[in-house]
Amino acid sequence: MTFLQRISYPSRLLWSAIGASLASGLMVLGGGIGAAAVAADSLTVRWGQLSQTVDFDELDKFAQTGEVSPSLRLYRPLLTPALQASLQSEITIDPVLGLVILDEMLATHGGTQLLDTLQALVPNLDVIDIRAALDQVAESRQPLTLMSLLRQLPQDTLELNLGALLSLASQAKLAQMENAALSRVLRKELAQTPIRQVPADLVDPFSTGPFPVERWELVLRDRSRERNIPVDIYWSEQTRGPLVLISHGFGADRRFFAYLAKHLASHGLTVVSVEHPGSNVSSLVSLPSETEEVTINGSRILPATEFLDRPRDITYVLDRMEKLNVYSYSLRDRLNTEQVTLIGHSLGGYTGLALAGAPLDLRQLDQTCQQLNPVQLSPSDWLQCAALDLPVKYANLKDNRITQLIVTNPLTGQLFGETGLSRVTVPTLILASTHDNVTPIAPQQLEPFTQLAGPKYLITAIGGSHLSVGDPDNLNADLRYIPFMPELPDATSSQLRIFLQGTSLSFIMQQTPSADTYAGFLNPSYAQAFSTSDLPLGFNLTLPDSLTTWPRLQKQPSYTGLAYWPMGHR
Repeated sequence: MTFLQRISYPSRLLWSAIGASLASGLMVLGGGIGAAAVAADSLTVRWGQLSQTVDFDELDKFAQTGEVSPSLRLYRPLLTPALQASLQSEITIDPVLGLVILDEMLATHGGTQLLDTLQALVPNLDVIDIRAALDQVAESRQPLTLMSLLRQLPQDTLELNLGALLSLASQAKLAQMENAALSRVLRKELAQTPIRQVPADLVDPFSTGPFPVERWELVLRDRSRERNIPVDIYWSEQTRGPLVLISHGFGADRRFFAYLAKHLASHGLTVVSVEHPGSNVSSLVSLPSETEEVTINGSRILPATEFLDRPRDITYVLDRMEKLNVYSYSLRDRLNTEQVTLIGHSLGGYTGLALAGAPLDLRQLDQTCQQLNPVQLSPSDWLQCAALDLPVKYANLKDNRITQLIVTNPLTGQLFGETGLSRVTVPTLILASTHDNVTPIAPQQLEPFTQLAGPKYLITAIGGSHLSVGDPDNLNADLRYIPFMPELPDATSSQLRIFLQGTSLSFIMQQTPSADTYAGFLNPSYAQAFSTSDLPLGFNLTLPDSLTTWPRLQKQPSYTGLAYWPMGHR
């Protein structure tokens, strides 16, 4: 899924989340906020009463050759090969479009706080300078690199407050430290999990099933909302059991879980993978320009209406599937809309939880968004705050046909208020990843798990990232190189995807007469069997004791991260 003319998906994500990840994304450059503050001629670094000026050409020489000049030796620990490569890496984005995204980001609730942070870090840099630099790069038609952007900043010398940088760096590194600590805790929990002997069975839910899979592509037209909804329907000649619907995440499409859809269909399930037209890849290509009219209070990256339209897409698709189940020659009696398992990834996880009974409740979200620390924001924080532009603050989007949920790396935040998730009573399987920098594991995945009121299961991928469960054949390879959301190589995450296939099938089959046959596969033994040294897996019915209080502690104003971790687990 590539932006062929205007913008590539990863660059798009980079710009749309630049506010959320400004500190961490540039810190990856070996202390790169300092590098990003270089002006056209020179950079003055200040720490208290001390200051030193570095010539810009010397930094450019380092970027080209790796050579550290005498005036740069003081900063040698920061001048890493990663910084050198990043200074010259091309950002595949139209700079003009970058201006639109910059304006959108600054119009959000975190924009003012972000500018305050920038002002403390680089006192003589403001958003007008950034806009002017982007304009110059756009006119020059040069490749957009960090160096080319810095050369166009309309000042002779930029001033960097090193004290503010060090403070910022310590905050930006906190999430990484917490991820590492969480991984150690979960590894310890897994080591203590007893291996249970599972009776041998003729069923193997982890291998491809015996039935050839058919796929039908069609576009459904919801005239009441003027919305075209593409869907892929997977089925076999031996279809039985519940219907499965799939909802993709922000900026993805209906092929994100293609491998999972094919696997489930090969075991006799009908799967409908839905594409949401307001938050898919195509919607990002067609972003409005500065001169075009923008609805919903200027929301361009993620229209606030998507928080209502996505669940309504699923409800509309189910209505159409009911008719196809009666009138379609190929699909008659293959679409069991009375028993529906919804599988959602990221924003699709929000979609599923809303349909399962968690009401959209934005009454506390405004306060939450105002209090967010821009240094510690994740992309999910910025996305959830887009919902504030909705004219309604409360909406019940429940569809009683949803009888099971599988949500991977879900986006939840404060979208359901303090207690909304407790109204989800259907059986739910959550997959959480400890190195998810888009929807961080504690607030977006572990905390929701504790609130669910129905039967629930938790898969934990220790070292897994936001896209580890996605179909490798349908992901843009460049996604793995975004600084603030590094992704795992396909080979590293392959066992996780196989485990998800078998566990999802076994979970779905709990609604069928074959429930007992598949129940034995829903236990920690299989998680351990598919674990690797690079990606250990966990499977729990409850949150491990060592983690039960941590998500709640994170919400406290005095929370400082690692201070709350048990000493024995460090």
